[in-house]
Amino acid sequence: MFSHVTLGANDIGASKKFYDATLGALGIGEAATDASDRLFYQSPTGFLLITKPIDGKPATGANGGTIGFSAATPAEVDAWHSAGIAHGGTTCEDPPGIRKSPKGDLYLAYLRDPAGNKLCALCRM
Repeated sequence: MFSHVTLGANDIGASKKFYDATLGALGIGEAATDASDRLFYQSPTGFLLITKPIDGKPATGANGGTIGFSAATPAEVDAWHSAGIAHGGTTCEDPPGIRKSPKGDLYLAYLRDPAGNKLCALCRM
């Protein structure tokens, strides 16, 4: 559905450590960078780009926004969450675990990245 998602960051180095670790837990390789120091993460279904805002203003997390990452197993979700906490992220929402959904049970974990963006790793049970 999506070709790419772009998130703003104020500290590209901190973001690289965080996303290399959390996305690595989901089987995605380290970021490639370009001449503008933007980070590019590629999966079979699209790209995640991390960049300082082009307008020069500080990056902020979207109020009400969440970026969700697919995970294959609950263990992968837990590894993603642990990697995030160990690399500058902060936990948010409820602890990792099963949530009931009209579409079936989900195993979820939530984090905020170093810039405050809200993220989720999700495994469909």
